[in-house]
Amino acid sequence: MTTLVFVHGWSVTSTSTYGQLPQQLQQLAANAGLALTLADIRLSEYVSFDDAVTMPDLVRAFDHALRDLHLLDAGFACVTHSSGGPVVREWLRAQRDKPATHSTIRLSHLVMLAPANFGSALAQLGKSMLGRLKSWFAGVEPGQRILDWLELGSAESLSLNLDYIHSDDPLKRGQFLFVLTGDRPDRKLYDHLNSYTGEDGSDGVVRIAASNLNAHHAVLSPQVGARGAVDTLELNLSRGPRCAFKLIAGAAHSGDDLGIMTSAAPATVQAILRCLSIRSTDDYVALCDAFERENAARDADKVELEPAGPFAPRVHIHDPRSLLIVRLTDEVGEPLTGAGFLLTAGVQASADLLPEGFMLDRQANSKQSATISLFLDHSLLAGDSRVADPRNTRKTLRPAAASHRPYGASVQPRDLGGLVHHALAKSAAGDDLFAILGPHQTTVLDVVLPRKVHEGVFRLTGKLTPQDFSKPVAGPVID
Repeated sequence: MTTLVFVHGWSVTSTSTYGQLPQQLQQLAANAGLALTLADIRLSEYVSFDDAVTMPDLVRAFDHALRDLHLLDAGFACVTHSSGGPVVREWLRAQRDKPATHSTIRLSHLVMLAPANFGSALAQLGKSMLGRLKSWFAGVEPGQRILDWLELGSAESLSLNLDYIHSDDPLKRGQFLFVLTGDRPDRKLYDHLNSYTGEDGSDGVVRIAASNLNAHHAVLSPQVGARGAVDTLELNLSRGPRCAFKLIAGAAHSGDDLGIMTSAAPATVQAILRCLSIRSTDDYVALCDAFERENAARDADKVELEPAGPFAPRVHIHDPRSLLIVRLTDEVGEPLTGAGFLLTAGVQASADLLPEGFMLDRQANSKQSATISLFLDHSLLAGDSRVADPRNTRKTLRPAAASHRPYGASVQPRDLGGLVHHALAKSAAGDDLFAILGPHQTTVLDVVLPRKVHEGVFRLTGKLTPQDFSKPVAGPVID
């Protein structure tokens, strides 16, 4: 087998983070038909906790480190954890786009454990005073520049992910990508100062949907020829390449007991070996299908009863979630700062008709305030059957929920008047935005409004005597 490189995540300061995973993989590789020895394994030591280090810096240094391996077959496989996934994916993009400055070493398999592909809701916490205090007591900086990349809706992460969605399938280059992620937090690691660490639909650090590379890019843009007081926006949808994606039941992001990597649970090791055994497109497609069946079985067993000492257990219903990252701009790329964005339901297109409890979280990017990440309960939006109590199936934990489709969107810009402004806008009545969402998946939604420029912005006059135009008349909108 080619060399196997392990790449850790953000803020790691010791290779102990890999736990027994490398050794267990080596021990069980032979049973999977893989010739893997400890001499074939390399553990990364990269610095993400220095505030001066950027993602391009890591990519450049990673490329240099690979060259130093002097690989005999000029190829390797890689297992990453958390932000290590985006680091290697950024390197793959740089290798493709800048062949003159990056190595020709070929990556065959990229197995990402709990990757923060679309970022983490916790990245804002990491930049807070609490994050700085934790880093100060540990003797390291929080890694500001890497956290900027990892923030939900960052321009850098969206650039990488939209490039992936719209580029050729990695299978055409002979590259096999895999995402394995835990399906729940480690409740023992819950931080009472931040509820994200115990958030259902995540592994305690990264949301399941934000890990998954089976993603969509949707655009709501002005409908050609539409007239009226409210601009109508037409929907266009693009889907990214299919990526093998598996939920590791009971695994969390980190921790000695449940962590997807350090605990080296048998399910994690076996899933990695299944990924590394893939040798053809047919094998890859078959594994994708198998993972989907296994995920469906996990989703069917959605009730978790968390022990609460002498009290009744806490009930968690693990519905599939969707992450919707909304970017509000106009047709020239100006961000619509301060604009109101509302989801609507039913043929009446009313926000009042949305299912109760469907909105789980809303977070605006700190650097691009017109980029908003919405965490949604996909099951409640789709409509779900009754959820029974596993202790007594005659009891109901949640009654059946009806779908409220079709779903739409409306936008209310802050500037509704003036020489240059925007108008109210809404999605077309025939478009159902539920089609852009996927269970355990992320959708980037670009909402693009027409820019209303009035003829009063620029006029020509035949009057040669001095004219005061300090209070211009707006006039009609330029077509």
